[in-house]
Amino acid sequence: MNIHEYQAKAVLKEYGAPVAEGVAIFSADEAEAAAKKLPGPLWVVKSQIHAGGRGKGKFKELGADAKGGVRLAFSLEEVVTNAKEMLGNTLVTKQTGAAGKVVNRLYIEDGADIERELYLSLLVDRTVGQVAFVASTEGGVDIETVAEETPEKILTLPIDPDAGVTEEAASKLCDALKLEGEARADGMKIFPVLYKAFVEKDMSLLEVNPLIVMKNGRLRLLDAKVSFDGNALFRHPEIVELRDVTEEDDKEIEASKHDLAYVALDGDIGCMVNGAGLAMATMDIIKLYGAEPANFLDVGGGASKEKVTAAFKIITADPNVKGILVNIFGGIMRCDVIAEGVVAAVKEVGLQVPLVVRLEGTNVQLGKDIINNSGLNVIAADDLDDAAQKIVAAVKGGN
Repeated sequence: MNIHEYQAKAVLKEYGAPVAEGVAIFSADEAEAAAKKLPGPLWVVKSQIHAGGRGKGKFKELGADAKGGVRLAFSLEEVVTNAKEMLGNTLVTKQTGAAGKVVNRLYIEDGADIERELYLSLLVDRTVGQVAFVASTEGGVDIETVAEETPEKILTLPIDPDAGVTEEAASKLCDALKLEGEARADGMKIFPVLYKAFVEKDMSLLEVNPLIVMKNGRLRLLDAKVSFDGNALFRHPEIVELRDVTEEDDKEIEASKHDLAYVALDGDIGCMVNGAGLAMATMDIIKLYGAEPANFLDVGGGASKEKVTAAFKIITADPNVKGILVNIFGGIMRCDVIAEGVVAAVKEVGLQVPLVVRLEGTNVQLGKDIINNSGLNVIAADDLDDAAQKIVAAVKGGN
């Protein structure tokens, strides 16, 4: 689960991390009063969407020369003007795709005198099975670019969960970021604090880009991007309350209600599969034959008829879907249950696009019989390769 920057900073501030004062607003009418609560005379007006690259983004409704989604304001009048321009408009960034995201809230923050911009993040490093820091002196830019062009400028430092952030580990991070004086002293305090927040709140990502050294020599988290492990949210009701469903895909929200693993993609072939590995393989083979998957959808190993029906409805609700591939390998999941769910869903919502079904495993013949005797216009497939070729051909033939 993702949260907004201002929410992330509030969480980190509770742990003692240094962040600027700021006020979140939801209406341009609140802008002036919010700015007056801050020291000034420089304010930063930030769009709050679940996507990076806001500063370089562009608003669809404004001209090409308009400012991006993060703006400096040197007067109260500028704060208000920027708020009026940004709220309610669609911000397009590298991470939003062409559709963009509507800006429904802003964060007005006190400005900072920046000396240097650094990069710092924490994530789960699965190669070593530990939480790791990623640190670089190249802050304020895409870390992917730094990794590709100047990888020597990035330090990845796994943290022993038993020891935590030791003085030696904190010192290595300070060295990698070239911190001296008060900034180094701040770093020695901040790194353990961020690690503690990451672990205690079950975060999956904590990214500070940039972490800044101010002209007074102190450190500050100028931005904060935080994601949480969805499987651990039951331990954190206070975090669940921060969820902004307007930032999420409607189909993904519906899927979460039925405990379905669903991610919307940009293609036109809907996929319903059991097992994450098989789902990935299904998407790969669709791409191999020249098409694009419209979603990742894992119904899990113990799905009921009702769950399968819900999954099918979610796929058909996507207007981009021009064909559907059901690929089930029955182990724990029985093929007849999948078949009953598909038949029930099709009879309820109708079938306007080609449907290819590949079943294998437990009760496979019973499942095939249910499909074959349903009277539905379903294309049967013998294996995954056959299924992928048939759905791609059906979709392209329909164009």
